[in-house]
Amino acid sequence: MIVLRDGDVTAPSSMPSVVAIGVFDGLHLGHQKVIAKVRELAHDLGAVATVVTFDPHPAWVLAPERAPLLLGTLDQRLEGFEALGIERVRIVHFDHELASESAVGFIERVLVGELRAVRIVVGRDFRFGRDRQGDVALLEDEGARSGFKLFSAPIYGAATRWSSTVVRQALRDGDLELANATLGRPFTLRGTVIHGDARGGELGYPTANLDLGEHQLVPQTAVYAGAARVAGSWWPAAISVGTRPQFHEDGALLVEVHVAGFEGDLYAQQLDVAFIARLRDEMTFAGVPELVAQIELDVEKTVDIFKKFSPESSALLE
Repeated sequence: MIVLRDGDVTAPSSMPSVVAIGVFDGLHLGHQKVIAKVRELAHDLGAVATVVTFDPHPAWVLAPERAPLLLGTLDQRLEGFEALGIERVRIVHFDHELASESAVGFIERVLVGELRAVRIVVGRDFRFGRDRQGDVALLEDEGARSGFKLFSAPIYGAATRWSSTVVRQALRDGDLELANATLGRPFTLRGTVIHGDARGGELGYPTANLDLGEHQLVPQTAVYAGAARVAGSWWPAAISVGTRPQFHEDGALLVEVHVAGFEGDLYAQQLDVAFIARLRDEMTFAGVPELVAQIELDVEKTVDIFKKFSPESSALLE
């Protein structure tokens, strides 16, 4: 997959493109439907299946006080595009200068000028350009003038609309089942292992403390059964999202991962941690022995739940 950033494009594309436009945070099932349409049209037209996405998320530039926490990193998004069969991604750096560009100017500069778009695929409520002037109607008008056609994707979903907003709220509410059903796979945090206070090791269950990406959303405080990818292999992982009230009255929120069965040093490694099932609320216990007994039960349940997990269940597949 070809990834183009600002400054990488020196001449118009030599091939026509079918282009989807959006942030695509989380790459949920609705996003996957849009991308499947891009691939279908690109195949039929002999064009390049292309995505235009934005980084950082526009809301963090325009209204940081109301901006949503993110469901994944840019690298996770790019890996998802590739897994879904996208051939080219144009990453547009979003800043105030870009926000001041007219919708028509963006169409002429990027979609037509750089990518030679012959089809554009967007959701029917998509907005872009200065003062959010760009919409489906404007794209249709500009397409008639510039030579591309528009596919306005319907609202996808079953009982609940598939959207990043639904996933975020479900994770905040602790409804992991709804979040994963909307994503079409387990919600997965990516972070780098950093040093903690080694409390888990003292209890007999060493944990990897995750340093997460900027503006990263984490699920509601709880203990979860999951899976951790270490150097390309998946392991059962008991995950604690919480403040460790057993030891701290006002502790910082931490994501701690016990990788069951793994022996080795995880420090400074990048981990993908997939959340499969919620086990219980964060709790305090009468004493450390009671806490250790509960951790033992949590790990046993995690190992059992992991038996039904497969790497494919965490991938972006149609």
